[in-house]
Amino acid sequence: MKTIAIVDDDIHIGNMLEEVFAKEGYRVLRAYSGTEALMLLSSKTPDLVLLDLMLPGLSGEEVLPKIKNVPVIVVSAKIDVDNKVELLLGGAADYVTKPFNTSELLARVSVALRNAKPKTALLHYDTITLNTENYAVTVVDTVLKLTRTEYAILKYLMLNSTQAVSKSQLLENISIDTPDCTENSLKIHISNLRKKLRDASGKDYIEAVWGIGFKMAK
Repeated sequence: MKTIAIVDDDIHIGNMLEEVFAKEGYRVLRAYSGTEALMLLSSKTPDLVLLDLMLPGLSGEEVLPKIKNVPVIVVSAKIDVDNKVELLLGGAADYVTKPFNTSELLARVSVALRNAKPKTALLHYDTITLNTENYAVTVVDTVLKLTRTEYAILKYLMLNSTQAVSKSQLLENISIDTPDCTENSLKIHISNLRKKLRDASGKDYIEAVWGIGFKMAK
């Protein structure tokens, strides 16, 4: 489950956003000022921050550069183009102007999460280590030779190792790295990937979940 931090001093807007995101399956954190936002982020690491600019205490412009390794979507009534450009160049993933359409905001959040870099270059699952910078995958001490599609599948499953992912979800999220993968070829790619992991470790690391899709095996 992805976590969204909403930083907005307008209680009504915050409550509305919390309800919208909760219905979509997100976990929600709240902060009502710039100072409270930094305190929250010092102990919690959300997957994305929705940041208002006109906050009591520290402004959104002051808070933004202090948020590291988490995508930030600025949500503000300010419509000045130069201000938008400055914030985007300053690290914001997107800028949404109030009032906004909730469906559009949800779509922008989905895109920002999809494009977000993993919080660490190394992903680990049991004896598997995946390096997101040089695309190297090792199992125990064996370096695997994976195709582009196999690597994309493994990375997404490891990033979501606590849950089962549907075929459509998997195809949608790996399409950025491997647009040639189709629903018909997905099973073949996963079968080949499972064999390579099994040959290197003696374990079955990917299991099919009936009626849903696939997940990393416990």
